[in-house]
Amino acid sequence: MDNNQLGIQAMKQGELEQAARHFTEAIEEDPANPVFYVNFGNLLASVSEFEKAESFFNKAIELDPKSGTALYGKGNVYYEKEEYEKAAKAFTSAITEGVEEADAYFMTGMSLVQLNKERLGLPYFMRAVELNGQDADARFQYGLCLASQGELSQAANEFKTATELDPNHADAYYNLGVAFSFEEKAQQAYEMFAKAVRIQPDHVLALNGKKLMEEALK
Repeated sequence: MDNNQLGIQAMKQGELEQAARHFTEAIEEDPANPVFYVNFGNLLASVSEFEKAESFFNKAIELDPKSGTALYGKGNVYYEKEEYEKAAKAFTSAITEGVEEADAYFMTGMSLVQLNKERLGLPYFMRAVELNGQDADARFQYGLCLASQGELSQAANEFKTATELDPNHADAYYNLGVAFSFEEKAQQAYEMFAKAVRIQPDHVLALNGKKLMEEALK
């Protein structure tokens, strides 16, 4: 294996210093290869060295302006730094350059949600779910976006699917309870709030919802 492959292997095994050495040697051997800078950037981002990571992603983009993986890496850095406008732009650029993966769409949606642009985030979560229907968090976030646009029935379906994929997803049960309460299905709402509380006893919103439904069912 070459130094880049050895670096990736070491990174997967949690041997980060060794990975850094291999990536450094790979760059020294071929300083014009953008992939090596992307991999080093990902390594730095994994240990929260975001400023350094960004500089490596920038170098990769300088060498290859169409490097989708570098743009995606920059998006993650911006998201961690809470620069959500820049994150959304970087993620969408990565998608444009061929990063057709569920995570890219999911993170674009998350960036837009952080900017209170749920309507714009909706199609990105929809695509994330299309690409990976087994991701409970993608289903959950898609449901939240649907609910924010008044699509409660569709939202409930996504929350239900999220609970099936992750039976310990307290927030999905809570939001499913909210959807049932809006449909005036008090018993079903109560059961969902109760499940959320069993999973997370300090879930204040679920506790309040459960209490309200108890009153409604008297």
